[in-house]
Amino acid sequence: MQDVAHLLEETLAGQSGQAWLGALEELADEVGYFQPLSAKHNAAFVDAGKTLLVSFETLQSVQTIKDKAHPIGFEMVRKEGWSLLSFFSDGDTWFRDPSIYRYFDRLIDDGFFEDFDQVIFYGAGSCGYAASAFSVAAPGVQVLALSPQATLDPRVTEWDDRFSRMRRTSFSDRYGYAPDMLDAAQRATVIYDPKVELDAIHAALFTRPNVDKLRMAYFGSILDQQMLRLGIFYPLLSAIGASDPIPSTFHMLHRERRNDRNYLRAVLGDTEDAKRWGFAKTICMHAAETLNAPRFKKRADQIDALLERERAQASQTEGRDNIN
Repeated sequence: MQDVAHLLEETLAGQSGQAWLGALEELADEVGYFQPLSAKHNAAFVDAGKTLLVSFETLQSVQTIKDKAHPIGFEMVRKEGWSLLSFFSDGDTWFRDPSIYRYFDRLIDDGFFEDFDQVIFYGAGSCGYAASAFSVAAPGVQVLALSPQATLDPRVTEWDDRFSRMRRTSFSDRYGYAPDMLDAAQRATVIYDPKVELDAIHAALFTRPNVDKLRMAYFGSILDQQMLRLGIFYPLLSAIGASDPIPSTFHMLHRERRNDRNYLRAVLGDTEDAKRWGFAKTICMHAAETLNAPRFKKRADQIDALLERERAQASQTEGRDNIN
């Protein structure tokens, strides 16, 4: 395990496309294997421990989201001693490819997942769909899906016009409707931003007894990047591996948003639009004190002046009414 962790410290940054895949293949061959699956899909396995993380990522995201351009699961191999099976797509394909189906068929036939004490599937967006859909291959699995789509079958989701190019792709054959594929999971966690309306509708389709739907408002659709930025992604993944109660763990970790400028600006904008000036001032004062942010302090002073004008106007109106 020490040798595996050391090898996974090598940076893959500065490379893209086939060059990045080539570097990953060299690395994976040292600690497991690399498997091309189709023109747009590849897999890499790292053999390290009895907990297996199965992750789905696009090449574009994995090559830019972290400093070393590492698959997101490398951190769990290094820090937790987990094994890792990573799937990569060139662009957002939702992994709708017969080569992927056949590969999972082989894993099932070989009893691959049975070799591990625990299996966790992870993905975000189109990859969150894939993590949910293919989780059926490992009954008893735990799933973490961030802003996943349930399906892009236009008969079901004609209201989602974001991915029109995928409408000719079949989502009704094998591993098709992601929420149904979760029925064999021990537990699934779907995290989404309720203010992204289409993401929220997809999340509603995942309503199942074994699915926890958790809200992460004001962070948009790219929740993997936001959670990494807040420093809460890997602690949440570790908690899933430790079988901790995920809703309470997530809510505890999510308190970190109170110290995030982007989040506070977004909440402040909505609060001011609703003319809830007292709450808006509270947000500004909290941000000014916690983050040493002079712009928030300046805005708090402006809100104070506004409230003072409103009080003066109300007093004048009351005085006129009394005279009349």
